[in-house]
Formats: sequence, structure tokens, C-alpha cells
Amino acid sequence: MESNNIGVLMTCPMNSHLEQELEKRFKLLRLWTVRDRSKFLAAHRNSIHADVGNCSVCANAELIEALPKLEIVASFSVGFDKIDLAKSKEKGIGVTHTPDVLTDDVADMAIGLILMVLRKFCESDRFVRSGKWKKGTFMLTTKFTGKRVGIIGLGRVGMAVAKRVEAFSCPIGYYSRTEKPEIKYKYYSSVVKLAANSDILVVICPLTEETRHIINREVIDALGPKGVLINIGRGLHVDEPELVSALVEGRLGGAGLDVFEHEPEVPEELFGLDNVVLLPHVGSGTVETRRDMADLVIANLEVHFLKRPLLTPVV
Repeated sequence: MESNNIGVLMTCPMNSHLEQELEKRFKLLRLWTVRDRSKFLAAHRNSIHADVGNCSVCANAELIEALPKLEIVASFSVGFDKIDLAKSKEKGIGVTHTPDVLTDDVADMAIGLILMVLRKFCESDRFVRSGKWKKGTFMLTTKFTGKRVGIIGLGRVGMAVAKRVEAFSCPIGYYSRTEKPEIKYKYYSSVVKLAANSDILVVICPLTEETRHIINREVIDALGPKGVLINIGRGLHVDEPELVSALVEGRLGGAGLDVFEHEPEVPEELFGLDNVVLLPHVGSGTVETRRDMADLVIANLEVHFLKRPLLTPVV
């Protein structure tokens, strides 16, 4: 089959470079442009051989069942929680993602969020712009160097965060499914114990049923009124109502959030809090990294249709 006759479904707008390259190589179908998706999928059910999605919309069981010729799902994301992996395995569908290429950007942003929350850079910027500096000096803030940092999930990004945190002379602890004997950082057998021994808690583990709401009231209370939560994983890692109430009530010192439970909806109670930094899920959001991610999606599709091994397989 000629590649330009291979139907590739793109579930939502993601990246202009990716979209252009897909259109050059394949028969690209844009799901977000149609009103009746069920009718559209039924009309193209025998011509769609690949699905390209991201951390918002990818391939649930319903979509997979609707596309009997589907061979591969390529996620424009390191996460694959929006893909029904069990259904993919059942149908013999390959699944890929984009690890490694976004590691540095996401880890960099974790450090940025920590600094913004502790040093109140966003608030101090507004202080200058509003003319308040002419009337007095800005408040004193909190030092980052030397703070105890706990990391939930010591995979690629978690290790990259830890490496950067070391430069700030911070003691590092971690929680993961299993202890990593080769790692020099202190292991804690529960998230609550890690939180109780951390000034800053960074969430960067995969989203699974086990890690859904891994940050709950007990963990937040263990982190305490001087503690800071940084979430660069997924919104569903955090029990959002509990987080909001802890911040409003002063039971948690602050938070830096790049992800939310019901994106793009964000709890309005957070908007008036100066101890919270809110970002619109931009962890990998640099021109360079998004291009690398797009190229990896394309490369996985190309090797699949050439009957070669996938470059970054999940399934």
C-alpha cells in the first residue's frame, strides 16, 4: 500500500509541524473538524490504519472498536493514559509514545515552578508592573537551596528533576513502586512518609489506577502548612477539591501546577491565591521539543508501515 493511501486519523489539533508532515506522507483525516464523529468514523472505518492522539484525546475502547483496520496508535505524548492499552493488546494494535525527547523540558519546568512558588516571581513581576515598587519594597520570600525535595516517580523525568535539584544542595527522597538499590537517594515506602519528610513534593509518576489521587488529604496534611506541592504529572494524580481546600485554609503552603483534573477547567478558588502558580499544561511546550516529538510520531508510523520494529513501543 502506498503511504499516501494510508488513512491516518488525527484526534485533535496538536502541532502544526506534525500535521503538515502527516499530510505530506499519509491520507490525513482530522477528527476535530467533523460534527458527527460516529458517522465520520463509520464512513472511514475501513481506510483508517493509524490513530495519532495526545494526552487529551487519543484512543479509547469505543474508537478502537469503531476502526477494524486500525494497526497503530501513536501518542504525541509520553503519557498513554488516554489509550485503552488492554483493548489495543486484544486487537493486536501497536502503541507508541514520545519518551526521552521531552524529559529535559519537563524537568526544567519543575525547577521553574519551585522557584516561582518559593520566590514569588510571578507576584513580584506584578508588583513592579503595577507601580507598587515606588511605594515600598517587596516582601521577603523563601529560599530554595537546601530544601528537602521528595519525588514521586523516579523514571526518566523524575531522575532529570533529581539531577537538577542536586545543584541546589537539596536532600532528595523518593517514592516509586519498588526501591531502586542503585539509586543514592533515600527511598520511602509510602507517599505519606515521603511527604512528611519533604519541604517540596514533586509528582511525576505515570497515571494508573493505583496513582489516581495519589495526592490525597492525608498526603497534603503530611506535607503541611509550609510544604509545597509541584504537579507536572497528570491532573488526576491529585484530589483537586482536597488540594483547593488545603490551600484556601492554609493547611498547605503553596503549589505549582501544570496539570489539572478537568483541563482546561481550573478551580476558580485558585485564581486569587498568591501562593499558587498555574500553568496551562506546557511541560513539553518548547518549539524544539514539540518538533522532536512530532518527528518521533512520524518515525514510528513510518517504521510500522515498513514492517519494522517500533522505535518507542508501549504495546
